[in-house]
Amino acid sequence: MSVVWVATSPESGVFDPVERRSEVKGLSDRYNDLRSLGQGYVEVRLPNRGFPTLILAFRGDHAVVQLMSDPEGMSLLVGNGTVPSGAEVDVPIMDALATFTGDFVLDVDQAWELVHGFTQTRAADPLGEWREL
Repeated sequence: MSVVWVATSPESGVFDPVERRSEVKGLSDRYNDLRSLGQGYVEVRLPNRGFPTLILAFRGDHAVVQLMSDPEGMSLLVGNGTVPSGAEVDVPIMDALATFTGDFVLDVDQAWELVHGFTQTRAADPLGEWREL
């Protein structure tokens, strides 16, 4: 199954905006490379469709998952209690760190499983509760 994705470059550590089309294994390999570096940013969508696009941003063991449903629509996946709601976590969004409250933070491994699930089911709604921005 093919996906289209962009991600942080493991060589430079900066966001590489060049789209790649590969089997899910290519995306998984990039995620694993970034995971070994401790942080990264990945956008993934289905071939021949601009939306939905799922975004995974992570640093250390914490991740945030965002959904672009259309050019104007952005939502955050509600967190799983990994971090208390009053706490804050920084994750890379493209090349800058962004701060999110614990309300939207997940364990990085669970977040990756959700993104991987999206590549298989091609649906974002079943991943959990979304909060529109």
